[in-house]
Amino acid sequence: MSANVETMFSVREKPWHGLGTIVEEAPDSKEALKLAGLDWEVIQLPLYTKSGNVDGYKANIRNMDNHVLGVVTDRYKVIQNTEAFAFTDELLGAGVRYETAGSLQGGRKVWLLARLPKEFIIAGERISPYLVFSNTHDGSGAVRVAITPIRVCCNNTLNLALNTAARSFSMVHTGDVKGKVKEAKETLFMADRYMENLGNEFERLRKQKVTDQKVKEYIDLLLPVEKDAGAVTVKNIKRLREDMAARYFDAPDLKDIGNNAYRFINAVSDFATHAEPARRTRNYQENLFMRTYEGNPVIDKAYKLVAA
Repeated sequence: MSANVETMFSVREKPWHGLGTIVEEAPDSKEALKLAGLDWEVIQLPLYTKSGNVDGYKANIRNMDNHVLGVVTDRYKVIQNTEAFAFTDELLGAGVRYETAGSLQGGRKVWLLARLPKEFIIAGERISPYLVFSNTHDGSGAVRVAITPIRVCCNNTLNLALNTAARSFSMVHTGDVKGKVKEAKETLFMADRYMENLGNEFERLRKQKVTDQKVKEYIDLLLPVEKDAGAVTVKNIKRLREDMAARYFDAPDLKDIGNNAYRFINAVSDFATHAEPARRTRNYQENLFMRTYEGNPVIDKAYKLVAA
């Protein structure tokens, strides 16, 4: 294995590495938000233009610096960060631990990352499930919970879009104690159900043999070259194809798994989670993290290919 390939596999970090603030010592969600500097509140103010007041709309403003987070309709109800994540405190008694908290897109999305207490042994490998709780202030969505399984040995994200179990879901907030307990229990139930179904699917994929030629065909489909693509684009896609292929054929942590669909999904996940893009944008790390809990389209497409 060449030196550059060795380097490729030696620096794999969790997709949220470097984002947010570590809050492992926080006794509750309120303190976690405070440690991460996310204990600000959102206020709503009328929206004005040069012509006057804009009826039916308001601006969501961060109270600490008057930063505009989004424009929403009059019907939009603000859910403060402390309110959105309060139900997660009920999970602490079940062994769940907060790890990191942060914000994306200048505060429009706020997230809290927690690790479930038990690791799963799936297809003979250690998989650690994480929960990502997110709240938005730009009107783009509800408070959500996403299940993000991480393959321990390489920090690959493995949250497949299963037909048998949801990988993310919205929470309806009641605000009372009974409601919070119910939301916490529902979260753990959904996480356990997803992990169980993920394990069953990985066992099936591990038994599904894949030839080297088929792997190359899959990679070409995942990274297509358009007919009118220029020379630079063709060169970049060729490099990305070689990168993905190396993660299947040369990864040291996959060499004993065999030539099967599970190995291919892991290679694609490794590529989607850790590969250096052709052009790194300013928001690259944030976008990677968002794909971690919303679902990565490259991994989802790979799963559809092998499941077809």
